[in-house]
Amino acid sequence: MKNVRAKKHLGQHFLNDEQIAFDITNLLSDGAKNVVEIGPGMGVLTQFLVKKDCKTEVVEIDRESVFYLRLNYPDLEIHEGDFLQLDLKEQYPYSFSLIGNFPYNISSQILFKAFENRDQIPEVVGMFQKEVAERIACKKGKKRGILSVFLQTFYDVEYCFTVDEHVFNPPPKVKSGVIKLVRNSRKELTVDEKKFKRVVKAGYNQRRKTLKNAMKPFEIINGNEIVDLLALRAEQLSVDDFIKLTNHVR
Repeated sequence: MKNVRAKKHLGQHFLNDEQIAFDITNLLSDGAKNVVEIGPGMGVLTQFLVKKDCKTEVVEIDRESVFYLRLNYPDLEIHEGDFLQLDLKEQYPYSFSLIGNFPYNISSQILFKAFENRDQIPEVVGMFQKEVAERIACKKGKKRGILSVFLQTFYDVEYCFTVDEHVFNPPPKVKSGVIKLVRNSRKELTVDEKKFKRVVKAGYNQRRKTLKNAMKPFEIINGNEIVDLLALRAEQLSVDDFIKLTNHVR
């Protein structure tokens, strides 16, 4: 069968470099027993995943790609559909590592879904637009955003390497970056998670303002204990700082 045509509306950019594909799959932990790949396309990552000592399943929304994969990987378990619409606990009643050359147009949504299902997903290895990858991995500073804080609350995030445009078909307009997220030791927050999210969002929605101004929607409790934090901007806070801040608002 001829190659699958990349579809712009699906954000497809097929990786052509097999060495890079191998390097990405090699980032998975040695102990990974179940792996789910999102958007395998023509299987450039899949060919290495199926050789590993783990169970590999893929999720693909593109019918042409599904047809190609079924011809070339007849034993591969393929779920045809939208990963974002899946009930992960029903589809995969076990923990699994998530991997993929993620479609750029839904990459952040994939990470949000991983965050919401963090107890089921101990690690994520993915390729993103370089700017997105750097933002997710950034610990402090202007590049970091709301999703970075959420993910870093429960995952250790590492920026692994950069991938140039010319190794894709069609080539994207920007470079790509590969990151790895591994579940950290934090089982749960010591504060209400919904309130924590609201505090982080409030801080970043007015990121140019100090937190004293950004926290005006909340009532500050014992503000004298967090004077130093309130004088900072959201981008200057660590995850632990945000937890402490959440403890002092209602």
